[in-house]
Amino acid sequence: MSTPDPRLSINQGTVKHASLAEALRATADAGVQAIGLWREPVQEVGLSTAAKMLADSGLRFSTHCRSGFFTMPEGPERRASIDDNRLAIDEAATLAAAGAPGSCPVLVLVAGGLPEGSRDLIGARERVRDAIGELAPYAKAAGVQLAIEPLHPMYASDRCIVSTLGQALDIAADFEPEVVGVTVDTFHIWWDPDVLASIERAGREGRIATYQVCDWKTPLASDVLLSRHYPGDGVIDFASLTRAVETTGYDRDIEVEIFNADIWAKDADTIVRETAAGFGAAVSPHLAASVAG
Repeated sequence: MSTPDPRLSINQGTVKHASLAEALRATADAGVQAIGLWREPVQEVGLSTAAKMLADSGLRFSTHCRSGFFTMPEGPERRASIDDNRLAIDEAATLAAAGAPGSCPVLVLVAGGLPEGSRDLIGARERVRDAIGELAPYAKAAGVQLAIEPLHPMYASDRCIVSTLGQALDIAADFEPEVVGVTVDTFHIWWDPDVLASIERAGREGRIATYQVCDWKTPLASDVLLSRHYPGDGVIDFASLTRAVETTGYDRDIEVEIFNADIWAKDADTIVRETAAGFGAAVSPHLAASVAG
């Protein structure tokens, strides 16, 4: 097997059924240098233990996934969500400090869907802006960058009312770039006719917190959440998107984040090996910058 691209990061969602220990081991054993972690496996072992495990692995930490989900109106549920987001910020800061040099204290935010019984998309997006306004000072003090992730419009009703990179940037515009940025995820934005201009804007404004890649292929799975594929197995033009991101000067790790039941059924070593191969063929040829740090 060839050496994996030094900028490849395995998002832990790609090895969904692996424990934290197994995900770290499989990633490091494959020669991949970075990993993005998910909150649930970290909480399962405890933050301090997870941080030590990450430090011992020698891997860089690329992002913490995920928090957000604060579209609901004011009340106990919203207060609980804001408190949980503060906890996620603390987790991201601790894990980034434990990772190898070049680790990034980035917390991915998924806005949440429409509240039950609501049809008010505009109002829901304003509540997202308000929630980030509450969290931004806390994130700044912790040295964590919040990364608003737009999701494909098919998820707008139940998962994320922010559907385009432009919408994410409009929300982020109220805040300092080092505190609030955006997630550029190919699966969610490849279809957008304004995507290249939005990537250019994100770069100009200094807001690309993370670049995530996977592929789109139809027919979609019956559970559309599980419709992601290895880079190169679908229709996404990684050349134009990756070059657009590279042109902005983005030089951090690039995560592969895949939700796919057939891929998850494989062992972690196979998934990481196949991910690295797909990345090397579909994404690496369009990279120019080296890892920062």
